[in-house]
Amino acid sequence: MSEDIKVLEAKVANLLQFFAKDDYSKNKVAPHIAKVSLEMNHLYQDLGFKSRVEMGKYMSEHFPKLSRMKPKETLWKKYLYDLILETAPACAECRDQDTCFACRV
Repeated sequence: MSEDIKVLEAKVANLLQFFAKDDYSKNKVAPHIAKVSLEMNHLYQDLGFKSRVEMGKYMSEHFPKLSRMKPKETLWKKYLYDLILETAPACAECRDQDTCFACRV
């Protein structure tokens, strides 16, 4: 894993940990989501959810304040990386940007 990827993972983990509702969300869920956010599909797919709705419920459960702040039309991966002022690895190479809810790299 390159140093840049490790930095991205740490930034996402720190962001999620800041907004975690409890120790489980902070110490188990946040690092897992940060690691998976580096994958090349949509975040809900890489986390094993069937839909973005399932993903939203999961995020609301573990990061309620962050979930309330997220614009409805923004995808989770895009939102997390926007908050850390970075571009997700998948977004940089995505061919779906024209239909990605105003996603622009």
